[in-house]
Amino acid sequence: EDLLAKGEKLPVDFINRVIYYVGPVDPVRDEVVGPAGPTTATRMDKFTEMMLARTGLVAMIGKGERGPAAIEAIRKHKAASLIAVGGAAYLVAKAIRKSKVLAFADLGMEAIYEFEVRDMPVTVAVDANGSSVA
Repeated sequence: EDLLAKGEKLPVDFINRVIYYVGPVDPVRDEVVGPAGPTTATRMDKFTEMMLARTGLVAMIGKGERGPAAIEAIRKHKAASLIAVGGAAYLVAKAIRKSKVLAFADLGMEAIYEFEVRDMPVTVAVDANGSSVA
């Protein structure tokens, strides 16, 4: 948000991308990432309109429900909010095939990672029409 407010370029291209609200744990042995369960999406609601309007983001993955303002932003921008199963961090981590840090490496788990995923178990929570499962 600060970078956009200053008119600076973001260190990551979010156009047609999905963001996963997660703080992955360090991998052990041959894992790509350690347990990678979702964090609560509601914490990001205050950023949803800005991210969808200004970055080209098309969907978000987290856990829990979204608030009214986030649902309206998702509807307005024809995006989607997906939920990953909380408590299934190991299962979700197995869907992550590749991982690399794209920006803010100094933030550790809070850095921006790019994941290549296959068969990640998620469910549509809010669709592009603003319909919510909650």
